[in-house]
Amino acid sequence: MSTVTSLTLGTLRMPVAGLGPANPLPPLRRTTDPHDGVRIHVDDDEMRTNVAYGHLPTLLPYLVQDGYGRVREERDVEVAVLQNDVLRATFLPGLGGRLWSLVHLPSGRELLHRNPILQPANLALRNAWFAGGVEWNLGTTGHTTLTCEPLHTVRVTGADGVPVLRMYEYERTRELVYSLDVSLQPGSPVLLVTVRIVNPTTRTVPVYWWSNAAVPETDDLRVVVPADSAYHYAYDSGLQVVSVPDDDGRDLSRPATAPSPADWFFDCRAASRPWISALDADGRGLLQVSTRRLVGRKLFVWGRSVGGRRWQQFLSGEGSPYVEIQAGLARTQLEHLPMPAGETWSWVEAYGMAELDPAAAHGPWSVAQEAVARAADAIAPGGVLEDELALAAARADRPVDEVLRPGSGWGALERQRRQAAGEQPLPDAGTPWPDDTLGAEQEPWLALLRTGELPEADPARPPESYVVGEGWAGLLETAPEHWATWLHRGVARWHAGALVDARAAFEASLAHRVTAWALRNLAVAEQVAGDVQAAADHYRRAHALAPGERALTAEAMQALLDAGRPDEALELLDVVPEPARRHGRVRLLELRAALGAGDLERAGPILDSDLVVDDLREGEDSLADLWAGYHRARGTADPPPLPARLDFRMH
Repeated sequence: MSTVTSLTLGTLRMPVAGLGPANPLPPLRRTTDPHDGVRIHVDDDEMRTNVAYGHLPTLLPYLVQDGYGRVREERDVEVAVLQNDVLRATFLPGLGGRLWSLVHLPSGRELLHRNPILQPANLALRNAWFAGGVEWNLGTTGHTTLTCEPLHTVRVTGADGVPVLRMYEYERTRELVYSLDVSLQPGSPVLLVTVRIVNPTTRTVPVYWWSNAAVPETDDLRVVVPADSAYHYAYDSGLQVVSVPDDDGRDLSRPATAPSPADWFFDCRAASRPWISALDADGRGLLQVSTRRLVGRKLFVWGRSVGGRRWQQFLSGEGSPYVEIQAGLARTQLEHLPMPAGETWSWVEAYGMAELDPAAAHGPWSVAQEAVARAADAIAPGGVLEDELALAAARADRPVDEVLRPGSGWGALERQRRQAAGEQPLPDAGTPWPDDTLGAEQEPWLALLRTGELPEADPARPPESYVVGEGWAGLLETAPEHWATWLHRGVARWHAGALVDARAAFEASLAHRVTAWALRNLAVAEQVAGDVQAAADHYRRAHALAPGERALTAEAMQALLDAGRPDEALELLDVVPEPARRHGRVRLLELRAALGAGDLERAGPILDSDLVVDDLREGEDSLADLWAGYHRARGTADPPPLPARLDFRMH
């Protein structure tokens, strides 16, 4: 048996579509989530309370990440590799700490869906998300704000001298610190991941966590969990209880039989240990088991519909279908749990390969459950996980041995803000926030902290970053007044729910200096107030000041369409430079405007072209709707079926 566990940095070369620049317009409204407004057909007061609790009003202070395209180039992606003689675990510290690959070395088997490409798409809270590996989700319902952000990555040493990979960050929407301690003992058949969430605030904070593992989908794949019922969510219906594995005559443990995209949240509360597995025809595959705090388990499938398959191609290219097996703090992903002030929550997750008798793995449900439970006890005994939880707690506040790569500067900024305000500091012994991570995004806020004044930036350029929350609001409200101070006051007030005061701040910003950014924010305020005509007017003025800002073009065109002014939406394009005019979202809006204006000669070529909407949203049926609308407008007696290239329907 090997006595060595190694931790190394390296690169992985693969086809990558770069993230591009962030959208500079503050997200004053949440992007629609497929789960919004879901009907709960479950008689459970606790679940209903958790579903209603904790929703974020906006994603501020984060900005939307929609600057990517569909052109991929071979690039080197930074990786951290933890390896013993049984497993090789490859992480992407620059992209949310994603566990990208987990290889069982004796068999050479990849246990995860290792995506052959890295292609962002619009599935996360901030838009950009990519498929594959194991994603760590903290924040609110949806893929985390940090899924395409770097994490602080350091090396620490366990009590036994074995290296531990630690990745951590300060999550700004919830103002929480979280860390991942990843360990791999010599000869161990499981990778151990200890998750630690710290609430350093003086208030109770809604918390959401799901670890999402993607595994290859095959015709013979079976997902086994210690549950006999589940909460089923399909994209055209509500949440309801179903039996497991027989759901209305279909064996839901076999993902390949799912007709369309769906979620099953398994009720594992009665199980002695929470786990989930994905097994092939030979009874082999990924097994994930955890300590009891992580009680939720879920199966997500894209399904065999044309739309589901198209989504898979969009995310992973041809011939790389996958499903996700997931684990969370609550029973479903619609829920948030209250985390009291000053508390720390932690748990251990184990990832390894299960090897079962195929007859048991694919036999009667109870037989399969018992077989996987034995496998979990064999490769990841409960005592091992509990011991690791204690060891991780003991080393949590030890100084790190080596910084492998920096994360963002926001933790360092928050450390300085708390120090200046005399507040409880962030935990920093084992999760340091060095000043050398501070950069251009933090610069204006450092100046505000140190001088009490926000620098007056170039009004022709949008601000690079925003701050919100009680800690910053007071500083903004007492800073000397100019257009930028008022603009940021308005954004902070909006996030706090003071919409009338926010509107007044945007108007005050315009009184100091007319900028596209204050006009745009005022337009959003008009939309929320229900005055679509005033919103469209403000957007037109804003766009005239910044016609090269693609995000503003898209929002302005949508506002004009909402106001029933498609001809004006088309006029905007006359001053939009390339390549913004050729962007998929802008082309989609041009198509919609052309149909609204009755210009079928303009609409037809767009629809018949190789139209690709780079940031098509999960659950968005706009392409199908426009296809149908175009053929209705033409009076086509027998319209052709929706082409597969345009079919992203989730139901």
